[in-house]
Amino acid sequence: MIRLIGYFFGIGTMLALLMAAGAALYINHMTKDLPDYEVLARYEPPVTTRVHASDGALMGEFARERRLFLPIQAIPDRVKAAFLSAEDKNFYNHPGIDITGLGRAVITNFQNFGSGRRQVGASTITQQVAKNFLLTSDQTYERKVREMILAFRIEQAYSKDRILELYMNEIFFGMGAYGIGGAALTYFNKSVGELTVAESAYLASLPKGPSNYHPFRHADRAIERRNWVIDQMIENGYVSREEGDKAKSEPLGVTPRRSGNYVFAGEYFTEEVRREIISRYGENALYEGGLSVRTTLDPKLQRMARSAMQHGLLKFDRLRGYRGPVTHIDMSDDWGVKLGEVKGLDDVPEWQLAVVLDSSASGVAIGLQPGRQASGVLVAERKKGTISKEDMSFAMRHVVDGKRVKANTPADVLKPGDVVFVEKNDGSESAYSLRQPPEVSGGLVAMDPHTGRVLAMVGGFSFSQSEFNRSTQAMRQPGSSFKPIVYAAALDNGYTPASVIMDGPITIHIGNTSWSPKNYDGKGAGPSTLRAGIERSRNLMTVRLANDMGMKLVAEYAERFGVYDRMPPHIAMSLGSGETTVMRMVSAYSVMANGGRQIKPSLIDRIQDRYGKTVFKHDERGCDGCVATEWSDQAEPELVDNSEQVLDPMTAYQITSMMEGVVIRGTATTLRELGRPIAGKTGTTNDEKDAWFIGYTPNLVVGLYMGYDKPQSLGKGATGGGLAAPIFKEFMAEAMKGVPPVDFNVPEGMKVVAINRKTGMQANPGEPDTIMEAFKPGTGPADSYWVIGMGDDGSNGSGEALSPRASEAIIQGGGGLY
Repeated sequence: MIRLIGYFFGIGTMLALLMAAGAALYINHMTKDLPDYEVLARYEPPVTTRVHASDGALMGEFARERRLFLPIQAIPDRVKAAFLSAEDKNFYNHPGIDITGLGRAVITNFQNFGSGRRQVGASTITQQVAKNFLLTSDQTYERKVREMILAFRIEQAYSKDRILELYMNEIFFGMGAYGIGGAALTYFNKSVGELTVAESAYLASLPKGPSNYHPFRHADRAIERRNWVIDQMIENGYVSREEGDKAKSEPLGVTPRRSGNYVFAGEYFTEEVRREIISRYGENALYEGGLSVRTTLDPKLQRMARSAMQHGLLKFDRLRGYRGPVTHIDMSDDWGVKLGEVKGLDDVPEWQLAVVLDSSASGVAIGLQPGRQASGVLVAERKKGTISKEDMSFAMRHVVDGKRVKANTPADVLKPGDVVFVEKNDGSESAYSLRQPPEVSGGLVAMDPHTGRVLAMVGGFSFSQSEFNRSTQAMRQPGSSFKPIVYAAALDNGYTPASVIMDGPITIHIGNTSWSPKNYDGKGAGPSTLRAGIERSRNLMTVRLANDMGMKLVAEYAERFGVYDRMPPHIAMSLGSGETTVMRMVSAYSVMANGGRQIKPSLIDRIQDRYGKTVFKHDERGCDGCVATEWSDQAEPELVDNSEQVLDPMTAYQITSMMEGVVIRGTATTLRELGRPIAGKTGTTNDEKDAWFIGYTPNLVVGLYMGYDKPQSLGKGATGGGLAAPIFKEFMAEAMKGVPPVDFNVPEGMKVVAINRKTGMQANPGEPDTIMEAFKPGTGPADSYWVIGMGDDGSNGSGEALSPRASEAIIQGGGGLY
């Protein structure tokens, strides 16, 4: 018996050794090409880039994986407790593999063998880190063995807190959210520190299978899983029975955070910032780099700009009549469902979609588009309202077959099934007004002239309707709003505001062709000062002035101011026949507003990387004294503006003073009602295709245009003074509320002389029709009457020749009227 026992013992020992050797060979084979777990030390997951307004408000988020990396110290204990209870309650005690849990899994799988049930696993958090970071998700025993080996090695190399930190920042929670920080925002619109026990438990239940516990599609299953996690937290001693029972009685309370733009009316601005970041750093930096972007946007000014622009566009559009419904739906079934499928304007919350239920001589009965729950399901309630004939009065002239036709009753305009936009009347529960998105559009930019910071930007009526940004992407003729560039070039090169130019017929000969520009009113005023020329926006005077000093000089100044990169020196360009953008024109006017310094427009103040390091800063001004560690009776530090001086400061004041005259006496007198110093210029292009106004106070420059995307006439009499200036006026009235008026700074050394408005010569004391004009040192009113463009024979100067520098196409297209 002893020999037999020894015999079996020997065989057993040999088998054990053989098995150990086999296991060693197998493990050695498994470890040959294992991934390098040391990469975990350099873990930099894709992180959400966040864009903020100047006041810190969140404007938008960009990410392929919505993740906010949180160090383990920033994650509350109750949140960690929920995840440990749900996934690995022995996490802080095991060496990477939970032997007890593994044994339970083996027994369970053996019992379920052949039943068709899915095998259960016993992965620890460490094993999940190994799988998520270093391995695939293949359901094989080989991958499981490699996972265990890596788990042992990871536990030896990193602390438990570091492993938990990696896990909680990497895992997928569904709904596009990665990591606990992103999940808290996505599901509850909260920071991690604000999560309750119930909310923490629900998030902890998701990594097992986010789609299985979707808060809306599988709400009952989600609550059941959440409550199981809470029970585990109670069993593990993380919460009391009372706390747990209270948490289990709560609803899921999921309130998904809306995606897209978070600052009202900031869509165009946010999209422009997105494009700029991509152009600077590439798409990966934007969508994975975790950048923190502080923009220049002022949310209050943005709302004002959006409101003023929309009011101007709608006022113009309503005068052109009603063009018909958005669409038409079949009313035989549930109109709410069909109406719910029609896309509205998400960024015009004042408007709603409605369907016409009935129309009569007195008005229209409407059904409003149902709202949607967070799950996306239409609410059951079908609200109704009315539109009176008075509240759709503009539609009594409606377009039929391209012609405006007068309607007698609302029933002539709208039929049951027509889908329309409506806006609720103030103080009413059921009365609405008819609305329609305008065909005409435009762009607006507000800028700080001293820094180039873009404070507000409107790229059109609605970003939801069209993402094309008319402030930065639309190339339009600036028309007469370009004239200040011509006059600034003249003032910088020997002319004065009192220089007299002939405002009379002129014909420019170019090769075998000729061009005879006209003033907007078709008349000439005779000899007039430069001031009168810009105040009244005289085309003939501008052409003569440009011809007298040469278009090469005008082109040089246009390029200095940033209106064009390269401007052809064609005479028609003096009337704004070239194409540029609102942003460029506002930047050019900023040069005149800030005393002649070059401006680099910017939508971004600062960009920081994921670690908080500043990688871009717009403000390049120096300030040596700003870094002083203490005050020792030294003077206050000063910011040194090192931007290039592209215009004489005295010239900048002269042209500003002349454009103040545009507001006081010229083509923008409607702005006098604002009661503050404002300089600006109207602009209307050939055939009234675009209407411009660009104006400024000492600290704010605002420019805009109105026009159709496919250029066509706005109508006879449509001018910058009549269409664009009122939009500027509405915006500035709101923007300047509570801001005391500030006069434009007069550079030291300039002298102010009374001159005769007509002759430009010094006026005698008490002489009528005079104006105070500013002159540079060494200059002054002319001693004798001299008119630029007056022929030697006393003629009006028509028929002047010009060397052939412009093509016939440019001449025919040249314009810039009022």
